[in-house]
Amino acid sequence: MHSGKILFSQLMDFIPTYEFLKCVERHGGNYKIKSFSCWDQYLCMAFAQLTYRESLRDIEACLRATHVKLYHMGIRGKVSRNTLAHANEVRDYRIYEDFTKTLISTARRLYANDPFGVELEQTVYALDSTTIDLCLSLFPWAEFRRKKGAIKMHTLLDLRGNIPSTVIVTPGRVHDVNILDDLLLETGAIYIMDRAYLDFSRLYGIHKAAAFFVTRAKSNLNFRRLYSHPKDEGAGIKSDQTIVLRGYYAGMDYPDKLRRISYIDKTQDRHLIFLTNNFNLTALTIAELYRCRWQVELFFKWIKSHLRIKKFFGLSENAVKTQIWIALSTYVLAAIIKKQLNIETSLYQILQILSVTLFEKTPIEQALSNLNINENMIESANQLKLFN
Repeated sequence: MHSGKILFSQLMDFIPTYEFLKCVERHGGNYKIKSFSCWDQYLCMAFAQLTYRESLRDIEACLRATHVKLYHMGIRGKVSRNTLAHANEVRDYRIYEDFTKTLISTARRLYANDPFGVELEQTVYALDSTTIDLCLSLFPWAEFRRKKGAIKMHTLLDLRGNIPSTVIVTPGRVHDVNILDDLLLETGAIYIMDRAYLDFSRLYGIHKAAAFFVTRAKSNLNFRRLYSHPKDEGAGIKSDQTIVLRGYYAGMDYPDKLRRISYIDKTQDRHLIFLTNNFNLTALTIAELYRCRWQVELFFKWIKSHLRIKKFFGLSENAVKTQIWIALSTYVLAAIIKKQLNIETSLYQILQILSVTLFEKTPIEQALSNLNINENMIESANQLKLFN
């Protein structure tokens, strides 16, 4: 029988504690704190994510029931509902935002060579947002509509590994297109987005940064065709054109040439029109790239199903953002462990296994790898799979 660390402690060993403490010091997280440090707060909130706790009282009850093991989990402060609520309320959420970005950097290096469906050397990102509904009377800072509250998670997803490279949390009233102003553009990268981000002045900013975009055109696009390229009608390419915008303001916002591709998606019987500033890739590759944008939709559905980001433990903006960032760090940490230990088990299964084995002393490789599961019973056909 293994007599070493419990599984939760083994899991936390993959966290670079030095980087975490740097984030805490940067934002003064432990200033005048005598007990229940930021590390204690993080461990409690990560435990809540991994075991699907529903409330602060739920967290308190579970951890106090296993109080003899708290020391082995790394928790040194006394766990109570009020203490955890106060920590979520007052300790800067940017501590956990910065730390999650550190984990993201590690994960992106690990998944840098993973395929995503299109053979390209460039980094490819999918940009989109998801809305999380909130009660406006309880969350008055999360304005969305006159009688409705919500927050948005604007996410730039690296398609190699489905790792969120940038996440921006805003009140629901913030329009998606405004997020383009906050992105740090990567030279040579390809950004895939839907029609909500069709703003020619901002798209021209991507073009001037020597990056590429792929988006869909609106039906009322006013343009002038300069010339047409050869098309592969058998592959669904109806037309491949070089165009310039004819509208006065649109022409001022984007004075350069654009590429317009008309594509028939035979699988769904849809007619799609793409706009891009990339003239090197084939028209079919552009269409396949846009199809990969669906990965960000799957990412949103996955984290809403398997992480605690729809019900919040606190009402303030700081508490909500703290919970979201710690949830994302849990997701990225699981992805890092999967890659570093070369585990074939899906990310969904990893989180399910951890949820019921955190206090066991089984070696983590054994707990996550030695599965004898009937393939016909593994998951329903509707189960979302980000990691196969």
